[in-house]
Amino acid sequence: MHSASMTGTSFSDRAFSASALLGRLSRFNAAAAFLAPLLTRLVLGYAFFLTGRGKWMNFDKTVGFFTQLGIPMPQANAAFVSSLEVFGGLLLIAGLGTRVISLLLGSTMVVALLTADKESFLGALGSDLTEVTPVVYLLFLCWLGLYGAGRLSLDTLVWRRFGPGNDRSD
Repeated sequence: MHSASMTGTSFSDRAFSASALLGRLSRFNAAAAFLAPLLTRLVLGYAFFLTGRGKWMNFDKTVGFFTQLGIPMPQANAAFVSSLEVFGGLLLIAGLGTRVISLLLGSTMVVALLTADKESFLGALGSDLTEVTPVVYLLFLCWLGLYGAGRLSLDTLVWRRFGPGNDRSD
């Protein structure tokens, strides 16, 4: 007896089932696509908020660390980076100005890789770059910068209200 007739399903029935399953998975993927940028923004935003707040709460130590790294104008740069991380983190969480904030925070990750994390970055080249936190953050920030905040964000609401094709001159 043929194996398909033993199970009671024909090849065309199984093909239809696979097609139906792929269709359901595709619809689920489309419906859940908002989760990736949302979760990325929430996690990164919260992490940057916490590190920025920590820099402000220990501002003298932050200035000393920036001085030790040879960063010019350490007090001004410490204030700028601390503020950028606090407010940029909050803006990422809200999904407002995501692409610009990602670019600015990404630039701080590049500076971190060239200064504070230089040894761990160079040591990880050719092996496991995921062990170097600024590299991972930089990759996620690049992704947000290229693809945006996603559907569940203030960026989307602002674009729908004020973007091209929404003439509000009446």
